[in-house]
Amino acid sequence: MHPFGIALVAVALLIPLAGFAPLAMQHDPAAVFSEYVGAVALIAMALSQILATRLRLLEHIFGGLDRIYVLHKWLGIGAMAAVLVHDTVDADISGIGSGSTLADIAETFGEISLYGLLILAVITVATFIPYRLWYATHKLMGAFYALALFHFAFIAKPFATLDPLGLYILVFGIAGVLSYLYTLIPHGWVPGGRDHHVTAVNRTGDALAVTLEPCHRAIKHRPGQFAFVQFALPGLEEVHPFTISKEPDASGQLRFTVKALGDYTRVLEQNLAVGTPARVSGPFGRFRRKRAASREVWIAGGIGVTPFVAWARALEPDHPPVDLFYCVRGRQSAAHLEELLAISDGDEHFAVHLVDSSLGERLTADRVAETVDTALTGVRVYFCGPAPMRDALASGLHALGLRRSAFRHEVFEIRSGIGLRRLAAWLLSLAGPPRVETPIRSEAG
Repeated sequence: MHPFGIALVAVALLIPLAGFAPLAMQHDPAAVFSEYVGAVALIAMALSQILATRLRLLEHIFGGLDRIYVLHKWLGIGAMAAVLVHDTVDADISGIGSGSTLADIAETFGEISLYGLLILAVITVATFIPYRLWYATHKLMGAFYALALFHFAFIAKPFATLDPLGLYILVFGIAGVLSYLYTLIPHGWVPGGRDHHVTAVNRTGDALAVTLEPCHRAIKHRPGQFAFVQFALPGLEEVHPFTISKEPDASGQLRFTVKALGDYTRVLEQNLAVGTPARVSGPFGRFRRKRAASREVWIAGGIGVTPFVAWARALEPDHPPVDLFYCVRGRQSAAHLEELLAISDGDEHFAVHLVDSSLGERLTADRVAETVDTALTGVRVYFCGPAPMRDALASGLHALGLRRSAFRHEVFEIRSGIGLRRLAAWLLSLAGPPRVETPIRSEAG
């Protein structure tokens, strides 16, 4: 995440303080505080809606789209927390407001917005709820946000909506609503999308390698980037991100490696065929190699190998030594393994290390260090895979001398929880270890 982008968000949320601080001296401070928190919620939700547009400019400001989705999630969660505080702390100020019809409607809209956003927020963080239900309901977030903006514009408050403070909040609100409307545009109408058709569907491990050819203009990508794809198949109109598992070349062909991880990808696997039309928009992502390192380590967990396949195919002749640790559950499930081994056979500076958990193997920081057999201070590590594995390896490698800035990873998660299980475990740990007065044996013991 670019520090500039984070600073921009912080400044946007803090600027209204300059307008609310004088009001706290004239009215009930608690009520004014509630008003400010409500304004913060509106601005945070607007920023979250803007980030959802996936406009190219946003990656220059905030970093790769994977980081943008993380910021989008936490802005939404922060906004909901602010809404709850605003609703809990009484924002009514005596002597303000005439009880007009618009104000009454705005009050009702505020209540509808509150409960609607709360329900959708629960659906979002409850990751056991099916993706398709989440995807369909998540689109309603912007509609409830529009009701919240109406609530702000017409509710009685200690300043006018067209005052500088009110205009500042209103401009953000309008930008948020316009961004929401932009996200509702059908994928085929979004500027920058390119029409393609499927030219090959090949099984590789437990995934499918799908090759697409542009119908007209090709998109220009770099190894490691991803794109959003919409296949023209009945009932599969959803747009999904897939990493481009092939280096760019003159043909303009794209290859996406798709693993059946959910309902959509399972149905896609069963119905995709040569000739299927597809719409591709992108590329996105900033997961790129930096060539200054004297040695590189790539770590892939399962389908996380896809950006590294593209990197391996695009290695320059004079590249530094590269060790790819490919963690899989069974050799037969390893997508693109034969392709990677073939590259390794023809390149003495590129080595593939298969880590097969079905054989009891586990990748550790010590194993990485032993394989590299050089000081980790001059190594750069790239990781793509599950977060728990990433955190464990990063911690271990840093302890062995790897610079923190030398561990680079992609955090792409369109939908993720908020760590409720880890939070609950931490709270339980504060109470200390449980007391066990009598050993309990299982029936098998």
